[in-house]
Amino acid sequence: MHDDLVDHLTRSTPLSRGEALRVIQDVLAYFDETTEEVVRRRHRELQAQGLVNAEIFERIEADLKYRAVAPPELTLRQLRRIVYG
Repeated sequence: MHDDLVDHLTRSTPLSRGEALRVIQDVLAYFDETTEEVVRRRHRELQAQGLVNAEIFERIEADLKYRAVAPPELTLRQLRRIVYG
């Protein structure tokens, strides 16, 4: 899974292959959260820091603007058109 990225990380960082794979899996899981999951998680985290809802929801609103968005699902034909024009 993601061998090219694992190879890149092991060449460009002091991470071992196993460590690089765990980092990649952790990052992918982080960005795989739904919007609802992110909102609930961030609310719990910020509440645990002692913030009140007004501050929490303001921060969550700002955070959501920077979330990665998955690309639309592409058909094989669309993939071929990307490659071959």
